[in-house]
Amino acid sequence: MITPVIMAGGSGSRLWPLSRTLYPKQFLALTGEQTMLQQTVSRLTGLEVTAPIVICNEDHRFIVAEQLRTIEKTGSIILEPVGRNTAPAIALAAIVSEKNNPLLLVLAADHVIEDQKAFTEAVKRAVPLAEQGKLVTFGIVPTQAHTGYGYIKRGDSVGDSYTVDKFVEKPDVATAEQYLLSGEFYWNSGMFLIKASRYLQELEKFSPDIFIACKKSLKNISADNDFIRIDAAEFEACPDDSIDYAVMEKTTDAVVVPLDAGWNDIGAWSALWEVNDKCKDGNAVSGDTILHDTTNTFIHGGERLIATVGLDNIVIVDTKDALLVATKDKVQDVKKIVEQLKVQGRSEFKIHREVYRPWGKYDSIDNGTRYQVKRITVNPGEKLSIQMHHHRAEHWIVVSGTAKVTNGDKTFLVTENESTYIPIGVIHSLENPGKLPLEMIEVQSGSYLGEDDIVRFEDRYGRV
Repeated sequence: MITPVIMAGGSGSRLWPLSRTLYPKQFLALTGEQTMLQQTVSRLTGLEVTAPIVICNEDHRFIVAEQLRTIEKTGSIILEPVGRNTAPAIALAAIVSEKNNPLLLVLAADHVIEDQKAFTEAVKRAVPLAEQGKLVTFGIVPTQAHTGYGYIKRGDSVGDSYTVDKFVEKPDVATAEQYLLSGEFYWNSGMFLIKASRYLQELEKFSPDIFIACKKSLKNISADNDFIRIDAAEFEACPDDSIDYAVMEKTTDAVVVPLDAGWNDIGAWSALWEVNDKCKDGNAVSGDTILHDTTNTFIHGGERLIATVGLDNIVIVDTKDALLVATKDKVQDVKKIVEQLKVQGRSEFKIHREVYRPWGKYDSIDNGTRYQVKRITVNPGEKLSIQMHHHRAEHWIVVSGTAKVTNGDKTFLVTENESTYIPIGVIHSLENPGKLPLEMIEVQSGSYLGEDDIVRFEDRYGRV
């Protein structure tokens, strides 16, 4: 029995401005109609697997649940109160599933694999090894002397796989070229197939502090629908370490299965240019564009026309509130822009103008010192929390659909071209009782308009 363990943490700062802290790259549709998380789950169709275990942080829980629901999949969602790297995260999954002792197929939620058949066959080759107690990692057959990846040197052959001789850090160009010529090195993919009990044995042996902290954090877990919440204080005390450092570099039972499947970890905008279809001029383009004398360029358009003249080797990414322009060979430095945004206390590193909520989404389309205008979409059957605000009043205008509004001690319907006013301090709620999305405009006015001016009294999504 294989249980997929999907690591869905991380902020993807190198893919800013599309990827942001509260909506990072694993939840974006970057290489197709499905998001990267959805592609990762859908990739498992050729294998006999149980429902996946997805590991993410608290802020992303509803995004994960909704994206699984959209592709008609279910699974357990372990919520990490803080990020502690891959060794503790995999330990949580192993402990949760310890009773059935499955093979854990550890995958990142943000990888591209173009050849699903090759991926499936590699996992099947790894199953007998993992059943024997080997700790299997998948080594990507390198296509170039890449300096952005760690490498795995293979040892003796084990059938059509190999023992792991050693893990090596990201090399310089000359060293990477030597690795490529030798034919003995693979890129470290960060994907594994390991029996749950075997992983815990090796973790307890080589990194007992991680093992103990994870055990303690799961002693008093609480379940909320598909969400598994762990003891925050115990987990925060856990060391921050990767599975490579904590276990794989120390065990004598590490095995590497070669994988040649068009793998890419989409670590920067240049990687997206590589995996996307390109025109005869080498341009990978989405959105409304007009190009003249432009070559080898990546353009991700938003809602407006992008016109280019005389460009080569450029990345352009347009969103509602930020525009990135960079040369393709410098896109790794996008994270430095994100760092500057954090230092300046700007919201653009953290959140998009359009924000998703478990009930739908809102788009902040205008704001001033004492007002803010939002376009709100409430999905059919969904309801915002029963709440009140200390510092702002709200005026709701229904554009399409029907709203069920609680305003103080009254509950009534508001339909298209109708409106209602919520004074400061009045308890209120909004619900979509219909079968079509509810679209409305909200005008806020008051001395403070922050999202933290919400006092929730009742919430079906557990946010009280």
